[in-house]
Amino acid sequence: MNLLLDTHAVLWWLSDDPTLSKPARSAISDPENTVYLSAVVVWEMRIKQGIGKLQLPGDFKDALDGQAFSKLPVTVDHAHAVAELPAIHRDPFDRMLVAQAVVEGMIIVTRDRRIAEYGVDVVVA
Repeated sequence: MNLLLDTHAVLWWLSDDPTLSKPARSAISDPENTVYLSAVVVWEMRIKQGIGKLQLPGDFKDALDGQAFSKLPVTVDHAHAVAELPAIHRDPFDRMLVAQAVVEGMIIVTRDRRIAEYGVDVVVA
């Protein structure tokens, strides 16, 4: 499976938070799966850090780089795909993650119930 992690799933994974579901933890740790970290997720975290809504450790970049995540950039095709999405979610970061999952054929690891309303496959985080 190709998994795309939502922001909270990345944070819970990195902190070994028990909030992350057992099925999500199992899917992320399964070496048969490719786990993607989108630039959108890092962008969202850094914006929230910059405005004081999220505390990240000083070695956060190194912590992310130390994971076996494949990096997923935002492409022009991803940006165009947002235009095809219904207005289910107002959060631009989540809408871009959905567009990336649609274009790339990925399963999103998320606790956000509205994501599944787009018809993308989800592993509940």
